[in-house]
Amino acid sequence: MMIRFQNFPRQLAVAALAVGMAIPAAQADENRSKYGGENRGKPLQPAQVNAKWKQECSSCHVAYAPGLLPAESWRKVMEGLDKHFGTDASLTPEESREITGFLVGNASNRWSAATAPLKISETGWFKSKHDAREVPAALWKNPLVKSPANCQACHTEAERGDFSERNIKLPK
Repeated sequence: MMIRFQNFPRQLAVAALAVGMAIPAAQADENRSKYGGENRGKPLQPAQVNAKWKQECSSCHVAYAPGLLPAESWRKVMEGLDKHFGTDASLTPEESREITGFLVGNASNRWSAATAPLKISETGWFKSKHDAREVPAALWKNPLVKSPANCQACHTEAERGDFSERNIKLPK
């Protein structure tokens, strides 16, 4: 009896595709439970960025990728711009509506935690990735870093919403 392998590559490709699709779902479930319901879900930085958001937010700090927080967090941040972490970052009502719509529309879509933190550095996943084993306390005091809010000090592609470990360069 002769075994035919003519469909084998196709079957193998279909099986590999099925396994590849299952891994991200499993990863999402693992992240959800690992970080107490905090899961970013959507890509951190959307394919289309809002020019007003980029202009206004990056005038003082990196324009944080909307997928880093849930929609409710972005609403709270935008509602408090007159006291934005010690600075008056007020916008016109039109600018505020436009930027809020962009942030909320591109926020994490898998966040199931009961929290809506105002600071990315207050999230469980941030704390676990930046704990004392990963980031020495002295690094936060480095004048080139200053605080956990200064993502681009170590994450060379933070501006693009890429926080992968391959793009980390710790300042000396």
